[in-house]
Amino acid sequence: MNTTYELRSGDRPIGVRDASTAQQALLDYVRSLGCKDEEIMRLGVDAVSWRGAVYKAVPAPDDERRA
Repeated sequence: MNTTYELRSGDRPIGVRDASTAQQALLDYVRSLGCKDEEIMRLGVDAVSWRGAVYKAVPAPDDERRA
């Protein structure tokens, strides 16, 4: 079962992804930017870092889930 996650860089929303986990949503996003697996630092189940930037995933608000 997939969940819709809002992706954030700091306090700024940067996208929305459907994925089975928050980490999978983040990995899909940074890979779409051209990131290679060995460049990704996993910071937990809902955060990764790439080139100094920290990305987080949180469940999307209900209005984004319906879109």
